[in-house]
Amino acid sequence: MTDSDGKPHQGPAAPDGDPEYADRVYRSVPGVISGVLLLVVAAWLIGDAVVSGTGKTPYVSLAAVPVFAFPVIAYTLRPTVTAGRDRLVVRNPWRTVVAPWASVDALRAGYSVELLAGGRKYQLWAVPVSLRQRKRAARAQSGSVAEHASRTGLGMGLAKRSNPVVQGSPDPTRAWSDQVTAVLQEMAERNAVRPTAAGPVEVRWCWWVIAPTLAGLVGLITVIAV
Repeated sequence: MTDSDGKPHQGPAAPDGDPEYADRVYRSVPGVISGVLLLVVAAWLIGDAVVSGTGKTPYVSLAAVPVFAFPVIAYTLRPTVTAGRDRLVVRNPWRTVVAPWASVDALRAGYSVELLAGGRKYQLWAVPVSLRQRKRAARAQSGSVAEHASRTGLGMGLAKRSNPVVQGSPDPTRAWSDQVTAVLQEMAERNAVRPTAAGPVEVRWCWWVIAPTLAGLVGLITVIAV
């Protein structure tokens, strides 16, 4: 959250005297868009099958709704990463990981963004790695861009706009996932010393997604078998 001048929104002072800032939330916009489109297309196809289908088709279509809808929601709409003063909350398709900053060993971005905390490794589904953005960032930092910048004075401005910019990123020309990883790593190092940032890593299963999916699968098999 930012003020009108583009700076992070500053709330009342925290108990330790530091200013209180809003939590930072990261999620994949392309993932959300693809999930919404998948659900819309599925709703149209299932609705058509229910209205115009014959025999078992309407019943099979209805039974397939939770088997399709809940996994799509889990993998596209649900994943988020929320970074607050005291902890990092990673919401993955089937689990939610709550890691106090003091328990975070590291965050790294390879072919996927990973959280190392409490002696275990967790993937951040909400921050997918884009090799295309990394190649774009590499080109932006290459000598050709630097040469163009020296000639026109516009090269670095274009380079910074080549990839989405993350608030607080030390290098806005990097790929979005690498910027997010760097910001989260910096927050972990800065906030780990807080007394309220201590504690074990908590992992909770997302039963509101798992249970309907399994129940729907049983129902679908039953409808097909009968």
